[in-house]
Amino acid sequence: MSEISSRYEPKSVEEKWYQHWLKQNYFQSEPDDREPYAIVIPPPNVTGVLHMGHMLNNTIQDVLIRKARMDGKNACWVPGTDHASIATEAKVVRWLRDEKGLTKAEVGRDRFIEYAWEWTEKYGGIILKQLQRLGASCDWDRTAFTMDEIRSEQVIRAFVDLYKRGKLYRDYRMVNWDSQAKTVLSNEEVIYEEEQTNLHHVRYEIVERPGEYIVIATTRPETILGDTAVAVHPDDDRYKHLHGQKVMVPLVNRQIPIIADDYVDREFGTGALKITPAHDVNDYEIGKRFDLEVIDVLTDDGHMSEAAGYFIGDDLVTARRKMVEYLKENELLEKLEPYTHSVGRSERTNVVVEPRLSLQWYVKMNELAGPALKSVMEDHIEFFPKNQKNTYRHWMENIRDWCISRQLWWGHRIPAYYYEDEIFVANTPEEALTMAREKTGKPNLNMSDLNQDEDVLDTWFSSWLWPFSVFNGMESNKEVEYYYPTAVLVTGWDIIFLWVARMIMSGYEWKDERPFKQVYFTGMVRDQQRRKMSKSLGNSPDALELIDKYGADGVRFGILSSSPAGGDLLFDEKLCEQGRNFCNKMWNALRLVKGWQSNLADSPSTAAEKKAIAWMEAKMQLILSEIEVDFQNYRLSDIQMKLYSFIWNDFCSWYLEWIKPGFEEALSRETYQETIDLFTRLMQMLHPFMPFITEETWHVLNPDTPDDCMISKYPGGESQSTNGSVRVIEHIKEIISKTRDIRNKSNLKQRDLLPLYLQQSLNTDTILADEGYLELLRKSAWIGEMNSITDASQLGADINLLSFVVGTDKYYLASPKVIDLDEEIGTLRKDLEYQEGFVRSIQKKLDNERFVTNAPAEVVEKERQKMADGLKRIEMIKESLERLNNNN
Repeated sequence: MSEISSRYEPKSVEEKWYQHWLKQNYFQSEPDDREPYAIVIPPPNVTGVLHMGHMLNNTIQDVLIRKARMDGKNACWVPGTDHASIATEAKVVRWLRDEKGLTKAEVGRDRFIEYAWEWTEKYGGIILKQLQRLGASCDWDRTAFTMDEIRSEQVIRAFVDLYKRGKLYRDYRMVNWDSQAKTVLSNEEVIYEEEQTNLHHVRYEIVERPGEYIVIATTRPETILGDTAVAVHPDDDRYKHLHGQKVMVPLVNRQIPIIADDYVDREFGTGALKITPAHDVNDYEIGKRFDLEVIDVLTDDGHMSEAAGYFIGDDLVTARRKMVEYLKENELLEKLEPYTHSVGRSERTNVVVEPRLSLQWYVKMNELAGPALKSVMEDHIEFFPKNQKNTYRHWMENIRDWCISRQLWWGHRIPAYYYEDEIFVANTPEEALTMAREKTGKPNLNMSDLNQDEDVLDTWFSSWLWPFSVFNGMESNKEVEYYYPTAVLVTGWDIIFLWVARMIMSGYEWKDERPFKQVYFTGMVRDQQRRKMSKSLGNSPDALELIDKYGADGVRFGILSSSPAGGDLLFDEKLCEQGRNFCNKMWNALRLVKGWQSNLADSPSTAAEKKAIAWMEAKMQLILSEIEVDFQNYRLSDIQMKLYSFIWNDFCSWYLEWIKPGFEEALSRETYQETIDLFTRLMQMLHPFMPFITEETWHVLNPDTPDDCMISKYPGGESQSTNGSVRVIEHIKEIISKTRDIRNKSNLKQRDLLPLYLQQSLNTDTILADEGYLELLRKSAWIGEMNSITDASQLGADINLLSFVVGTDKYYLASPKVIDLDEEIGTLRKDLEYQEGFVRSIQKKLDNERFVTNAPAEVVEKERQKMADGLKRIEMIKESLERLNNNN
């Protein structure tokens, strides 16, 4: 046997096996006659680097894809990246400025796009390489990019198709404006948070009543320059006498009307509302009702415009300060009132979003929402956890049209071409030119006569096609027919509207089919104080540094350890350390087992070894049947912890200790081979979660096998109705643990052979009748004589007995020392108090009529059995107390 390293070295192991898997093409998938199991990666931004959210999401996907592969399915995990219009354009602008001394305006659109592709090819996609460090088993030959040729063609086709079917339109509307990115944002890209500001109470002089004022309250005094009315509620008695009169706008001295509208909240501020149609959605709607002038006082980059008349070129903070100074100097600022309100900020740039009137392209969402809503509500697409259905339904039932145009250069340029007052929407410029010639009757028109729309499409407009566009599936082909719909989407709940809902809509719109069968929503990765991980808070660890420190398997273990389906993950680096320790535990177990190979006997397994092997086999079957159900319900954290406990506790701490030969003793070759087989299957069970340590261990255990753990068949499990060996050995384990505890508390040596008396029961009769069970008990609990008794009184008062209860059975350990009766009574009283509390809690549950009526019958029956067992334990403890009190 070759020497096994004394320490597990994850870095070299991970590099070796990942390259091996790649070389063997294990990640590749092509349509065949197997059941397909496809997952499309939520494409990270091409600008991105690996963070904790990516680690969680992609670890989960890799677990699922590896399990499917081992189940014999044709597993296909499609990777890719998103072109991320806003984020990438900002990166390129900064790169041009810092490295080439150029501005976006100086280079022009065409050259800027060339630079953007240069930057993307040079710096983009780093995250996909980083995912390989995590062990992601994606089919890298399928790597897609939302702006590559195949995806771009499908995006343009989708736009043209919607337009031709009347589901796209162009309109002037109030939009969310990002003044740093200088583009419109969808509602879902605006993050609202409570912020502290001031409510400015400003006096507007009434034109018809010189010296009299009406006071309005505003948080935006700089927009006063764009006011075109003051509104009051028609039923507000304070202002009825002013209806139809005019006021003077401070500083600009523009006369504007006092209007009455039901929208005004009489309880807010003074009950009088300044109306600025260009800078507030509600003001704009009021302005339309009263035909008010729209004065846009802001530029697209968030400065005061020429139309403002004052503070031209100032940023908003400066303009606000100057306006407040003017109001104070002219005694028009009545008071400042601290005020907390909800402020919308750009998800990408974090600047305050400005409402702005703009001409944009929109998708009619109501016409797409119906099939997508029905599919989820009727569980044709299953959500895990189920409570996300309510969130989804609320949004879908209140859906608004989707603004899909963005004022950027990087992205899919809108395929709309203009000639005079005509719009021609086409898949190619040539097609648009043909349409224009036919429509205008001018056969000599040239491309230079047409002007293509300057805007690009919202990044999400390409992402919503992702589940079929990765298979070039706008039209039917072998791949999309085989892999679509995909098996499951793994994503965060925070983009249920931005992405999940839209993908479902596009799936039914173009494929008349759901895009995926199930959606597993991960939670948000947070720190121990429940704060969102972020660079600004300094609470987001570097993902690659974690892998360097704990190994990929350790980090995978850590990230999944506290990740219930849909629940937020409270990340603690100690969990990664626990994962690393788990790797070391398995490695030490491997070294122990392989060390026995040099001293094997051809004798059959002993009775005790056979019992230990049978127990491991039976318990493995039970766990396999349990985790199969857990996989179906995406309880991956539960599976991992079951495997962790089974390997660390049952296999390493119990089984290996039971079969370990004594010093210079030989181990049965039969037992050794059974152990190798058990260890091998354990590695198969754990492989989807911790692929590197399991692959390495698999090969050390089976050095002559030409196969790899990764492509081996996942073990199957059976839920057996009678698992006698499991039940009895779990009972024996508890006897051993209790005797060890008693020896510790009573200062008795662990290896002194002590008699053990077993009060007669089904369990004790089974143990005493089987030499294998007895040997396991003797070996680990250092028990000498073992006898069955009906009652402790038959042993006589001269024997010092230390009693304990396991399940509903009573045991007595004979002590060579005189027992401190007061101490023993105190211990039993504590046990009695605990058991009585346990029984009360069960009784409370069984007294709850709703629980008994609504819970499954087997759950209620299990609680009743726990109640009966608890009462029996109480009875036994009381008997022991009575015996001790009589002897005291």
